[in-house]
Amino acid sequence: MQIFDTMSDMGHEQVVLCQDRSAGYRGIIAIHDTTLGPALGGTRFWNYATDEEAITDALRLARGMTYKNAVAGLNLGGGKSVIIGDNRTANRELIFRAHGRFVESLGGRYVTAEDVGTGTTDMDYVHMETEYVAGLANKSGDPSPVTARGVFRAIQASAQFRWGTSDLTGKTVLVQGVGNVGHYLCGELHKAGAKLVVTDIRPEKVQAMVKEYGATAVEGDAIYSAKGDIFAPCALGAVLNDDTIPKLNVEIVCGGANNQLHVPAKHGEAVEQRGILYGPDFVANAGGVINVYGEVAGWTRERALRKADEIFDTTLSVYQIAKEQGILSYLAADKLAEQRIAAIRGLMRTWPQWPRKS
Repeated sequence: MQIFDTMSDMGHEQVVLCQDRSAGYRGIIAIHDTTLGPALGGTRFWNYATDEEAITDALRLARGMTYKNAVAGLNLGGGKSVIIGDNRTANRELIFRAHGRFVESLGGRYVTAEDVGTGTTDMDYVHMETEYVAGLANKSGDPSPVTARGVFRAIQASAQFRWGTSDLTGKTVLVQGVGNVGHYLCGELHKAGAKLVVTDIRPEKVQAMVKEYGATAVEGDAIYSAKGDIFAPCALGAVLNDDTIPKLNVEIVCGGANNQLHVPAKHGEAVEQRGILYGPDFVANAGGVINVYGEVAGWTRERALRKADEIFDTTLSVYQIAKEQGILSYLAADKLAEQRIAAIRGLMRTWPQWPRKS
């Protein structure tokens, strides 16, 4: 990997490689863009096959956070961190305290929170070493309910654009991944009268959805070819690819997973050629960062949920831009984010910057 060329091509400001042998910690912190404010993005704990794979994931996720925060209307830039290792380990304190020290070393340029493989207890360990962390158990806590609300509202908006109504009664939704976000999303969809088909690598999670919401369970990759109206990916990214797109038997794809398009330019077009409406992931799943921002800004949970409800209108705006400009929906979402970043970057300062007082 030509790291500086990659950073330049993707627009990143900074990548920090971190290690603490005594703690068994190896981490990567990627900061993409801080035009709108400090970079915010969660910490992912995953057993990557190679260091290059971990760096690539951090870079992609950080860039996605810039766009997600911009589209959500938050005064935050984009960043992400990954920790390389087995997220099932019980020995977590030293790993996350070491991570917290490296977050602290950035002096507020980056604020972290939960992500795949991490939870509120882990963030409490990070908090022992830095104030630049959100998603703490004694504050806003688990962002999953707010994330799920936003995904649900994006699904409703997609239904409105596709079928002329946001009513999901009787619609079949295929949910891939019923961990935290997927679990709460299933609850929202069930309440709205949708039928559920679910899968997850953890059988106990699937059985919980069958028991609670009468969901139909399918095994692994069978979710791609299952017949339904909406496919909601809520696990890992790159699930829309050469192998899976031809199998899809739905009219809408809209879910909570990050980076769903394996190669955006190629697979965004491939989805549209199948006549499938694609709800850009960083628009749909922005509820998580809304929850975290709300914690930093002192919002109540109710206010965070109201802000997540705005994802309905944002999603419709993306589809309208795509229709008017004749572009793919994921590019329309990028345009919406880039417009806000450019506008803020171009704001004229109205106070003297010199001399500095020190």
